[in-house]
Parts: sequence; C-alpha cells; structure tokens
Amino acid sequence: MGQKIHPGGMRVGVIHDWKSNWYTGKKEFPEYLLEDVKIREHIYGKLSHAGLSDILIRKDKQRITVDIYTARPGIVIGKSGVEVDALRRELHAITQKNVHININEIKRPELDAKLVAQSIAEQLSNRVAFRRAMKRALASAIRSGAAGVKISCSGRLGGGEMSRRETYNEGRVPLHTIRADIDYGFVEARTTYGRIGVKVWINKGEIMPEGFEGVSTGDQRLGDQDARRRRGGATEGLGASREGGRGRGPDREGLGPVRQRRRGPGGSGGGRGSGGGRGSGRGRGPGAGARPAGGRPPRDRGADTPKPEETTPQTAAETPVTEPQVEKPVVEETPPAAEAAPEAPKQTTPEQTEGES
Repeated sequence: MGQKIHPGGMRVGVIHDWKSNWYTGKKEFPEYLLEDVKIREHIYGKLSHAGLSDILIRKDKQRITVDIYTARPGIVIGKSGVEVDALRRELHAITQKNVHININEIKRPELDAKLVAQSIAEQLSNRVAFRRAMKRALASAIRSGAAGVKISCSGRLGGGEMSRRETYNEGRVPLHTIRADIDYGFVEARTTYGRIGVKVWINKGEIMPEGFEGVSTGDQRLGDQDARRRRGGATEGLGASREGGRGRGPDREGLGPVRQRRRGPGGSGGGRGSGGGRGSGRGRGPGAGARPAGGRPPRDRGADTPKPEETTPQTAAETPVTEPQVEKPVVEETPPAAEAAPEAPKQTTPEQTEGES
C-alpha cells in the first residue's frame, strides 16, 4: 500500500554492512552517534564538489578510521596530500581523537546511485531539460552493465506552477528481493524556482550466499531462471496440448474420437464439408477419409475406401513372409517322395501272392 523504505537500510545485515562500526554502552552511545553526524556533515560540506559517494566510519577507543569513496580522488588529496592533512586536523579538532583517512576511488561513477543523482541535480540547476538529463543518465548506466535503473524527479519540473513527478526506468529493479544489490541515492537540486528532488535506484545484480554454486549455464539472476522455467513449463504442459498442427493427428490417436472428428473436416480442405464426408456418392467423401492418417475410428460410414487399402498392405506384408517358409519344406520333401516311389512296388508283390493263393 505504498509503504516506502530505504533500499540500503532494508538490506543491512543481509548483503550490506553498517556504515558506522563501533560499540559502546548506553551512556556513551549519544556522544558517538552525534560524533558520526558531525564528521559526515563536515566532510560533505567541505568536499561537496569532489563527487563524494559514501563515508564509512570505524571507531576504537582512541582512534577513528574514515573511508571516503569519491570519483575525484585528486581533489580530495590535493597537491602532495595538503587537502587530506587539513581535513585530518579539522576532524581531530572535532573529535579530539586520532583520525586516519583512507581515500578510495570509484572507477565506474555511472553505476553509483549517489553520483548519478548528483550529476542530474547539477544539470537541473544549470537549466538543462530534465527529460534529457534523466534519459542520458539512464542510458549510460545501462551501457555500463547495470541490471536495471530507475530515476525519479519531483518538484516544479521545467518551472511549472504545479509540482509533479516524472519517473523513467529500464531493466529490473526488484526492491523486495533482498539478495538484489540495489544502490540508492537522493540529492536535491536547488533551482531559482524551488528545489527538485532526484532519486536514483540502480540494480547491480544479485549477491548469493557463501557456498552457493551457480547454474552451469552461467546465469546469475535467479529471476530470469524462474521466468524461463515458467515459460518452459507452459510450453511443455498446457501449450503443447493446445497446439493444432496438421501433422499431429497420428501422434494423438489415443485422445479419443471427438478431437479427430473436429480435425477431420478441417483437414479435408472443405471445412464445413462434414456433409461431403457423410455422402459416400460425392468425390469429396473418399478424399476426406483418405487425408487424415489417424482418423480411422470416427469415419465408419464414408471409410469404405480405406478399409480395402488397409487389408491389402497387410496381406502383401504377410505373403512375402510365408512364401520362403513354404518353398523350403517343398525342396526338402522331394527326396522322401522319391524314396516312397520304390516302396510302392514292394507292396504290390504281396497282393499278387495273396491273389494267387
């Protein structure tokens, strides 16, 4: 029902880590939390033009380690590290602790939601058309390899009297899929006619648990696999039974006579020629009965022609099998017939002797 939540905060502890790592008791907790807020506000205020993406803080009892992720490390470092040293001294004055700063470069700023939102906000403040800025950022992120991008701008777009919201998206941005690595960024563009909010969601793929073995095909997105599995089940199960092809009649002999009767008139070429199939005197009757190969059982009236055709191939198939069996015993029985011939005169001699007696 429209309940919104920060995509990064929803995935903390599952695929994302906390941006501040420290542990204290209840009494010291407010001080540590306020210290983190002051550090981030000071860094963002001083290096707002350096393309900062994220700031991670780790604390010990007497030491604070700050990791700064930026697309322009040269601006943050300065000549021979002058800017970093100045920032370290300022943070030491705020926290009264030893501060260690690490600067990390972002090699693909097109895939960082905070940097993309910053670039769109800068273009809007410079009076660039908001649609052009949004579409350009969308295309560059997809070209860099993002699985999905969603950009939303709200406010007095184009200097209109009424504020409105414009959204462009491309690809998949599954906000409720916890394993999906979705980067979120929000920046406000300050224009002469008011502030315009810019929100950016970038899907960087899916982070699977340890020990998970991917599919042999190399697909890393389980959403695509599920969709592919659904499509395969549909075509192999229900879709296959709904396909109607002319040559599928023999494969469906066991489906019953009802379907074959429906298919018979269509295959006869006359369509509505069921009457022609019933009238045995017409020329279409035998043609309609001879076309469907598997239509033997339903057509009993007009199927006079296929019955002799069915019997003839069976007799033709039986005769070549019986002929060699008959010829072989004939050849073998000829010698005993010759032997029986001389035995006949032997039987005549005793008859003559009986007559004489």
